[in-house]
Amino acid sequence: MPNPLQLLLPALIPSWNFFDVIAPSPRVEFAVTSSAEATPEAWREFRPRPHRLTPGAMAARMPWNPRWNESLFLVSCAERLIDNPTAHSEDEIFKRIAADLARGPETAEGWLTFRLVFVAREGEAILREVLFQASPRALAEIDIR
Repeated sequence: MPNPLQLLLPALIPSWNFFDVIAPSPRVEFAVTSSAEATPEAWREFRPRPHRLTPGAMAARMPWNPRWNESLFLVSCAERLIDNPTAHSEDEIFKRIAADLARGPETAEGWLTFRLVFVAREGEAILREVLFQASPRALAEIDIR
């Protein structure tokens, strides 16, 4: 068996060549409509990042943050949907959004759709580009287990 330290070192000291390309990651936005044919109007960002974190909150998030790990998984699914669309990636995003809506304070009913938006800054302007929009699915039919 290899030395356990050799297995742990790459996780503790990441390589500068870890990423192939540095590019903006997609933002997942979702909307709930009354029917599959309705045009979504009220898009909301899914799990937006907090504007500020206190040092204490940052320290608390370091050892245990399953919600952030799941959000990173969603970014990975979104990037795969752009590069090589698969039903699995789309299903996973729908599943996570529906689960969050089910845990929310208000009951969500109707049809759920999501889109992937890339945000980039060009000079003073902020550009938003929609690169993918999923077909609506009935919230009641999405398996959130």
